[in-house]
Amino acid sequence: MNTLELHSIYKAYGSQRALENISLSVPTGSRTVIVGPSGSGKTTLLRMIAGFEFPDSGRLTLNGQTLVDSTHEVPAHQRLIGYVPQDGALFPHMTVAANIGFGLSTKGLEKQQRIAELMDSVALDSNMAERWPHELSGGQQQRVALARALAQQPRLMLLDEPFSALDTGLRAAMRKLVARLLADAGVTTILVTHDQSEALSFADQLAVMRQGRLVQSGHPLDLYRYPDDEQTALFLGEAVVMPARIEAGWAHCDLGRIPVNNHRNNSSAQIMLRPEQLQVCSPITGEAHSQGCRGVVTDRDFGGNTCTLTVELESLVNEDQPGRSLLVRSSGMHAPPAGSAVHVSTIGHAHVLSEP
Repeated sequence: MNTLELHSIYKAYGSQRALENISLSVPTGSRTVIVGPSGSGKTTLLRMIAGFEFPDSGRLTLNGQTLVDSTHEVPAHQRLIGYVPQDGALFPHMTVAANIGFGLSTKGLEKQQRIAELMDSVALDSNMAERWPHELSGGQQQRVALARALAQQPRLMLLDEPFSALDTGLRAAMRKLVARLLADAGVTTILVTHDQSEALSFADQLAVMRQGRLVQSGHPLDLYRYPDDEQTALFLGEAVVMPARIEAGWAHCDLGRIPVNNHRNNSSAQIMLRPEQLQVCSPITGEAHSQGCRGVVTDRDFGGNTCTLTVELESLVNEDQPGRSLLVRSSGMHAPPAGSAVHVSTIGHAHVLSEP
């Protein structure tokens, strides 16, 4: 069952198309992440779902109820959709308890008990109830904003880059906390972000937007391993993209002859490998490999447990011309130094990208 259905959503501001023919299904209880570069239309789409803006055409349904179509539009306050903006948007003149309880219809002891339950659910100590927003850390402010949104028992929760202002360590911890809280509450969630690592770790379903269009959606691992095009591949992480000739399930390219996940014959295609699919060893060890090619490490970027190597491949066409440079991830403990001769081989299949 799907909580949210978007059908051919279109929005323009004058001659500028903000959203073009967006169709997406959000399964009940799932975490869908809408990701894309700045200006891709992801925040505009989130505001359409919330009811802060309305599309020029298209249909939007929530739990079978039509929120927007060609005949009527349900306003934001009647949609029972929670919304947590980037800065939390807490009321500065209200305490933590007053912020969380804003909009609750109950009064007196019952209201206080509900506020206490909500504070506990987002891991806020009860002694923080009378603090003011400016006395809280960024992570605490986001948890107050989340508790305030959960107080309304929403049918759908919308998160608009809520972790972007937090430090890296806190950001990861908050992301895990929020994911667990929403899963425990059974709340269907949509997160908007431009951070690809955040998107991949948070999502059950990933939707990639570019220039107002939804270019690909599906399970995060599928999009990471099998992106439709080079732009999507590079947006979701580091990638090695190179031309190849495809024959009978094999690619003939600068890395030699490597298997691919597409068996069509094609005289010209682009293939993609993730850096973790490449491995290096000494040329002597590599002689035992039937696949791969020789190269030289030209740069080494040490990152602790991992090390990113830049390897210039041996030219298979003209020895006087430098070969292709590519990134390879290696163990930080055993990474060869710059200037080392290496043998480069591949793990698994290369992915054949769609033709532009």
